[in-house]
Amino acid sequence: MKGYTSDKIRNIVLLGHQGSGKTTFLEAGLLNTKVISRLGKVEDGNTVSDYEKMEIEKGFTISQTIVPVEFKGTKLNFIDTPGFFDYAGEAKAALSTGAAAVIMVDASAGVQVGTEKAFELVKEYNAPTFFIINKIDKDNINVDNVVSAIQSQFGSACVTLDDRDALEEAIASADEELMEAYFENGGLTDEQFAQGLGLGINSGDVMPIFKMSAVSGEGIEDVLDSLCKYVPKPEEYVTATKEDGDLKCDPNGDLVLYIFKTLADPFLGKISYAKVVSGTLKPGADLYNPRSEKAEKLGSVFFVRGKNQEMADSVAAGDLVALGKLQFTKTGDTLCSKAKQVEVVEINFPKPCFFVAVEAADKNEDEKMAQGLIKLMEEDPTFVLERNAETHQTLLGGQGDMQLNIIKAKLKDRYKVDVVTVPQKIAYRETIRGTSDVQGKHKKQSGGAGQYGDVHIRFSPSQEPGLEFSEELFGGSVPKNYVPAVEKGLLECMEKGPLAGCKVQNIKAVLYDGSYHEVDSNEVSFKIAASLAFKKGIVEANPVLLEPIMKLDITVPADYVGDVIGGMASIRGTMLGQDQAGSNIVVHAEAPQSELFDYAIKLRQMTQARGSFTLEFSRYDVLQPNLAEKVIAAYKKEQEEK
Repeated sequence: MKGYTSDKIRNIVLLGHQGSGKTTFLEAGLLNTKVISRLGKVEDGNTVSDYEKMEIEKGFTISQTIVPVEFKGTKLNFIDTPGFFDYAGEAKAALSTGAAAVIMVDASAGVQVGTEKAFELVKEYNAPTFFIINKIDKDNINVDNVVSAIQSQFGSACVTLDDRDALEEAIASADEELMEAYFENGGLTDEQFAQGLGLGINSGDVMPIFKMSAVSGEGIEDVLDSLCKYVPKPEEYVTATKEDGDLKCDPNGDLVLYIFKTLADPFLGKISYAKVVSGTLKPGADLYNPRSEKAEKLGSVFFVRGKNQEMADSVAAGDLVALGKLQFTKTGDTLCSKAKQVEVVEINFPKPCFFVAVEAADKNEDEKMAQGLIKLMEEDPTFVLERNAETHQTLLGGQGDMQLNIIKAKLKDRYKVDVVTVPQKIAYRETIRGTSDVQGKHKKQSGGAGQYGDVHIRFSPSQEPGLEFSEELFGGSVPKNYVPAVEKGLLECMEKGPLAGCKVQNIKAVLYDGSYHEVDSNEVSFKIAASLAFKKGIVEANPVLLEPIMKLDITVPADYVGDVIGGMASIRGTMLGQDQAGSNIVVHAEAPQSELFDYAIKLRQMTQARGSFTLEFSRYDVLQPNLAEKVIAAYKKEQEEK
């Protein structure tokens, strides 16, 4: 695999519904260019793109792969991406390279949910877009109907290249001068047509539709030829930077690399996929990472095709390359000259909306589990690892159950750690709804010096989130130097309430009286006296459990709004309103955290995977008495067992 000049490079992201034939399309391209001698099959686990052990076992793409196809002097850098919705982050990372997008459509299935989601993504990134209708050789296929479905769903800009009239109309509507020529002359010259087609594709006003069969090879040469002609060259892109500037793809410019994917191989070490945004890359280059503020000396630089690697002597701007064992660099980072620092706008990864609690099957391997998960996070930044300080649970968060199950499987396969899912605990809170006036008295006599502390405290609800403490002492009933000890004793008790051992909040405590002993009183005695008063006072002030309430913003097509609203009762949810967002509706709601553990799966089923949502903490609210009784009973049982 030789190096190519920038004008001979085309970068293309493959998108589409699971099973539409993206990986097989690449096999057809490699077979046509004689890189492989026979067509690999996903089900046989022998394709160039899906080479990871987990992908071979599962029979589908899990992470993006670079597969160049060298066709008639042009290098088509394809980035194969997963079709499953849990892996939308992989597609986003690939599109962040500024590549064009090819959306694969299964001729026998037509426009599917994954087709729609792929189109939403390319619009988000303003990527020049092409459609390939694949599997046209299947029985009972009406390709014209599929073309019509694409046009109906995504607009009249979607046109087949063999429909000159429709193409001319789409081209003309994208440019005023061409529109004028079109109406004046009743059409466009070949020169105007070629110029306008390039402009239209680049701007998204024209989205060509190709037809082919990856399995039989029918149409593959025409598709590759058209992609060479019509996919914009790297020099036609500019890359946005955090400094509100744009980087041009100039092989003679300052060297800038953008890392769009990291592989954490337990044997080969870390491998980083990079786009050479500007300049020309050679092995041994000294670069700087502005985010980590660390220098990186590049070692291995190689081209990749699936798992196959080939050393690269020189890589021109616009090309995609792999870098070995970067120390301080992760996905989304920029490498550049320290003297001329610049940072490419980082990837807008989807936030986790599905969480599970996990622990190592062998309690002695908790640390090993954590280290393995941290390594896997380098490879997949769309999942998070959290340690809940209150529940003492380790939480994995991602886009869905498939993604998290694959992560657990990788952990076992690569790092030999067996992980089990356990019931997720809720970080409840405790507070009071009434008032109390109590005495806390600590008196202890033993041989030598004794202990004596005596406090009278009024407890009531507070608007302050934690403890609102004050004193109204008179006559020296409690010396001023012991007041801080009383407050400290109360604060320590706020960590563990009397109902279910949860943190206590919104408490007002007024120290108004007490007594002391000139010899036996000390700070420890008054801390203990305060804790006795707290435990007694909270119980007498109508204590209640509070549960965390989350705010949901649920984005769905209008057809599913009724189902989403109707499903609120099943999650004890409350509607807050809704807004229009393009062709979708955003439903605003609130619901208890305990009801949302599997909401990602419910919403996917409810909306045929067309819905998505974001989640953030809103507030704490009183837990229903019948549910509170269960939480308290479970806590008491746990304490008895201990």
